[in-house]
Amino acid sequence: MVEMKIYGLAVDNDSDAPVLVLKNEELEIVLPIWIGAIEAMAISLVLDEVAFPRPMTHDLLLDTITALGGKVLSVDIVDVENGTFYAEVIIDCNGDVKAIDSRPSDAVALAVRAKCPVRAAQKVIDIAATTDGEAKIREGDGISDEFEELSPDDFKYKM
Repeated sequence: MVEMKIYGLAVDNDSDAPVLVLKNEELEIVLPIWIGAIEAMAISLVLDEVAFPRPMTHDLLLDTITALGGKVLSVDIVDVENGTFYAEVIIDCNGDVKAIDSRPSDAVALAVRAKCPVRAAQKVIDIAATTDGEAKIREGDGISDEFEELSPDDFKYKM
């Protein structure tokens, strides 16, 4: 598994769809994942340190895991098929480690709350990551932008 940093959220200019951008600076790779607007907002709220008086859905999930004696160890993006990414939330519950199937967007929304690592399988890196600014998955599979010239200022997700 390759540890990734949540580099930010952007909006695809062609489709107006939110894009979660993961990056590993040491390997100089970028992994863009198109996600839904609600999930982008759930991630953005934590990244922007917005507080709510009541728990949101991903907060509730983390609170439930914790109340049941569990701890979120990592979020792993484990596969990509036909432009669809697959993830697992890795949870330790009293020494019993479980992998729970998840959409990457929900898993990352949980990861930012649990402050746990986000990792990508080598297979995912080989298929979908880019080092030269040109995405390997083309339009029709969900990715249409180039990412090499993006700066952190490009990643302020706006709803």
